[in-house]
Amino acid sequence: MSQNILITGAAGYIGGSLLAELISHPSGPVKATKITAAVRSEDQVRSLSKLGVNVVRVDLNDETAVKEAVLRNDIDIVVHTASSTNPRLASHLIKALGQRRKDSEKEVYFIHSSVATVFSEEAGWPPGEVKDSDPIFEKEKQLGGSHPVRETDILVTEESRAHGVQSLIVPIPIVYGRGTGEWRKLSVNIPAFVRTSIAHKVVYKFDKDGSPPALHISDLTALYSLLLEKILQKESIPMGEQGYYFAIVHRVPWWDVMQRIAEVLYASGLVTEPKPQVWPSDDMAADYLGFPRAHIRAMGTFSGQLVPVNAYKLGWQPKWDQEKFLASIDDEVQAVRELDSVKPTVFEAILAPSKD
Repeated sequence: MSQNILITGAAGYIGGSLLAELISHPSGPVKATKITAAVRSEDQVRSLSKLGVNVVRVDLNDETAVKEAVLRNDIDIVVHTASSTNPRLASHLIKALGQRRKDSEKEVYFIHSSVATVFSEEAGWPPGEVKDSDPIFEKEKQLGGSHPVRETDILVTEESRAHGVQSLIVPIPIVYGRGTGEWRKLSVNIPAFVRTSIAHKVVYKFDKDGSPPALHISDLTALYSLLLEKILQKESIPMGEQGYYFAIVHRVPWWDVMQRIAEVLYASGLVTEPKPQVWPSDDMAADYLGFPRAHIRAMGTFSGQLVPVNAYKLGWQPKWDQEKFLASIDDEVQAVRELDSVKPTVFEAILAPSKD
């Protein structure tokens, strides 16, 4: 019996790119599923409907509407890309899946998109190496829910267990590359720096260099796709308290990136000098970039020692690396100049670990 997948945030950068990835599968277990895309507006419904998938307009804040959407469409698997910071949205989806499980007597699954920077010292995590195969949930519980991302992670695991839902959490670092979805094509972090640099005629960097983890959007959607395939094939993979999957491929040397952005923009006459200046203050950086002040330091200087284990054990094979990323900075800048038309949401700003 085929299973049905719901993607939330399907008009967003990550959700839209994942949708494009899944419908492009010529064969395999995903091909046999029915995919439903959850969006927020009628314009998005019209845009995504032409892809040949079922599209529903639903307010994830409305618990009754979420339950109706999940049950009416017989949803067995939710890939939640719409928010990493709002536990209410996750709770509504998990409760609806729990009811679906009772009604269908089938296993149900919730794949949650989290944020890698929650495992940084700047976000209150203890210093040192962190593997996704470590007892991360126990440490998140010990630290408590003072951080919105951590609060949501904890809720996902606990509420999923309470409702008989199998949960997986994918902490996402900086994501780059042109999106392949119908609606939003740009990520948040690097486009924010490019946009701000053009607006103020100068490229800024933080006083402390950072080397945060990152990956290309195509490698991220490949990971989601791999997780879905394992679930659909009923393979035994880490879930629940053990079900963390760091979506990490390589590092981003921030000062090198800012230098390259400055050179590219200067060559086009869009900034006044070919080298970055240091932000006068973190408050100014938050205001200019449009990122939350409470998270700006972590977003701008985070390095951390996050080690991905679980995804690679499943056979994940990313195609991008640091060298390929650095060679693509020119295209990152060009993509912003061509495609920058949608203001990032608060969620997307937080999702960028510099993160969606």
